[in-house]
Amino acid sequence: MTKETADGGWRGWRVAAEAALYGPGGFYRRPEGPAGHFRTSVHASPLFAEAVAGLLCRVDEALGRPSGLDFVDMAAGRGELVSGVLTALPGDVAARTRAYAVEIAGRPAGLDHRVEWLAEPPKNVTGLLFANEWLDNVPVEVAEVDSAGVPRLVLVREDGTERLGEPVSGAQAEWLARWWPLPAEEGLRAEIGLPRDTAWASVVSRVERGLAVAVDYAHTAGARPLFGTLTGFREGRETTPVPDGSCDITAHVALDACTLPGGRVLAQRDALRTLGIAGARPPLALATTNPSAYVRALASAGEAAELTAAGGLGDFGWLVQPVGIPDVLA
Repeated sequence: MTKETADGGWRGWRVAAEAALYGPGGFYRRPEGPAGHFRTSVHASPLFAEAVAGLLCRVDEALGRPSGLDFVDMAAGRGELVSGVLTALPGDVAARTRAYAVEIAGRPAGLDHRVEWLAEPPKNVTGLLFANEWLDNVPVEVAEVDSAGVPRLVLVREDGTERLGEPVSGAQAEWLARWWPLPAEEGLRAEIGLPRDTAWASVVSRVERGLAVAVDYAHTAGARPLFGTLTGFREGRETTPVPDGSCDITAHVALDACTLPGGRVLAQRDALRTLGIAGARPPLALATTNPSAYVRALASAGEAAELTAAGGLGDFGWLVQPVGIPDVLA
């Protein structure tokens, strides 16, 4: 008899989501990849990869244009972002760029031969490490306040059924008290982001000089959601999170808790505008002088508007962590 059978299949959300997402037959090992189930900024427009390429060029200048410039795409999916960045880079920068895609799934067929496919980020990175929607899929425990006002761990079965377990204690309780204190009101929930803080510190430690950036659904102190954010996505639609491998399981990230000394959090709209993605409509006069250019510019403006929209992708948080260089987005 296995432990899971003995305890009725009840597990904390961290263990359950880890198996459902990354275990044998897990969601992120499926052949269609994440793009088959949800749309990120990378899939919304090639402008996003162009902006990241521009950011890499800024890092390159801050580093003094080294002979080897690293670009690390964390949680690379099927290589969409790293491929787009390589395409958008100026030739002289591309010639010096060493591109890495970090992903648990196997290397997709037809990926640019210049991309090295890894299960773990490389060490001694000199350049840009970019983690787009990675931290939200680092599994975490969920806490819920019971009828006595005590935060308890939420346990879950493979079919998504939940019950309350032991009171939150130790380092997890300390994290909650500091970053997401729960009022003593029954039913209030929080995700305990400690594993994400640890994961982010680990990948930043791989950067010798350069910049690490995490982009994700986020919230910060003073605006934490009362009932948590744990949810699922399947075939483009939000759904109940069920840890059986059939759907993505995600929760927004407390990016302020992840931030290391010298780092800061800003909104995606502000980061992209700094990188030249503004969403401004082209002048109407262009429609008369060069109609095809006007149509292209109008389409680009629409894509930029989506990437920077309030209430949408523009609300994503960017955690910007310089290592040995100035903040190139300042």
